[in-house]
Amino acid sequence: MSELTLLAIKLGYLAVLWLFVLSAVSVIRTDLFGAKSATAKAKKATKPKPVKKSKKMRGKPRHLVVIDGPNQGQSVPLGTEPILLGRGTDAAIRLNDDYVSTRHTRFATNGEQWFVEDVGSTNGTYIGNQRVSSPVPIGVGTPVRLGKTIVELRP
Repeated sequence: MSELTLLAIKLGYLAVLWLFVLSAVSVIRTDLFGAKSATAKAKKATKPKPVKKSKKMRGKPRHLVVIDGPNQGQSVPLGTEPILLGRGTDAAIRLNDDYVSTRHTRFATNGEQWFVEDVGSTNGTYIGNQRVSSPVPIGVGTPVRLGKTIVELRP
């Protein structure tokens, strides 16, 4: 084999090796820090659809209820103070969910409307398939998913 052919094979192998390393770093970065910034900007630009209230879920919310997950059935009464959900000791409902952060989600009110906000969790907070990146208004009966746990406001 000529030296030129051997050099071309070495450079090709090196290029393939670097592509593998860079793709592995990209996957790890996405797992650690979430989606790329272009995706986050696109999600911010799209507005969530307004919540339609069903006939059986009308009225002012009075409780935050865990409807699915390890803590199913637990609830906390709503007042004027923000409600923190997570695995930490300062959470209003301590969730026994391995996919929930210590300080995961906060529910807060401005007196008229309730809002849900992700407080820097690793796995995110979702309304449907939409990840919550800033405070989002929610209505009665809107399921909010954090980890394997689903909560909603109830009258």
